[in-house]
Amino acid sequence: MDGDSNRRRFARASWANVLGNAVKIVVEGAAGLAFGSVALIADAAHSVADLVASVVVLVWGRTAFDGPDDSHPHGHERIEPLTAIFVGAVIALLGLLLLSESVQGLLEPDPPAARLLLFGALAFAIADMYLVYRYTEYVNADIGSTALAALAVDCLNDIYTSIAALVGVIGVFFGAPILDPLAGALVSVLVISQGVSIGRENLDYLVGAAATPTQRTQIADTLRAHPDVEGVHDLTVYYDGTVLEVEVHVEVDGNMPFREAHDIESSLVDDLRDLEDVGDAHVHLDPSGIGEWKDQPDRWYANGN
Repeated sequence: MDGDSNRRRFARASWANVLGNAVKIVVEGAAGLAFGSVALIADAAHSVADLVASVVVLVWGRTAFDGPDDSHPHGHERIEPLTAIFVGAVIALLGLLLLSESVQGLLEPDPPAARLLLFGALAFAIADMYLVYRYTEYVNADIGSTALAALAVDCLNDIYTSIAALVGVIGVFFGAPILDPLAGALVSVLVISQGVSIGRENLDYLVGAAATPTQRTQIADTLRAHPDVEGVHDLTVYYDGTVLEVEVHVEVDGNMPFREAHDIESSLVDDLRDLEDVGDAHVHLDPSGIGEWKDQPDRWYANGN
């Protein structure tokens, strides 16, 4: 799928999140304010952060699909994790504010009125977020965007927080109004946890964290599988945005013709780029047996070892 097609699908999924959160805010916020439900107001306020995050992803996240240019020779892939970090920060900050409001509700109880409309508002919110979640996941199955993945996780957690708010409303109907601020507090903790989790994951992408041992082994095995490769050393694998960058020295027969060595190098680069998480690869060919490698614990991968 080409970049323009991905950009359009990304925009449609982002718009779905914007509109879905906007409608949820109106419905839950109106019901919560009308009947004094802390849990509903907390859930609606959570969606305000989601709305902001969705707008940021819509406006900013599409830049990740731009190709390399004079000012960004390696492309714009790091825009996505940067956008997702913003989403996580906004979510965590609002979660702290909601927690403060919920604690205030526990200290100074002001139970909401028992109205069936509270159930209706929450049922609508759950259905709304489920539809947005399914659509976002459907679109992102082909795109693999971390920004859309963050929004999808947020939609799923919205469902959980709305269920928690529903528990609070049920408490009001059955004479246990304390459940309303308690549910609001639970919603807040879930929101904070969600924001921190999204931020930590995407910070690794942004700062160029190293690949996992499993990923490194897969890359080394792919290189060693080539019949002309006699050894692999100085393997460096790190995240450049949401994809892996590979830098490696590969040992081959030092007496082979230059054109043949060039063809081997091109073949190895193609093999690495075909791996799921690899975005680009830089392969340097060395004559075998000269011992030209850096002092690294896993500096050398010989064929058959």
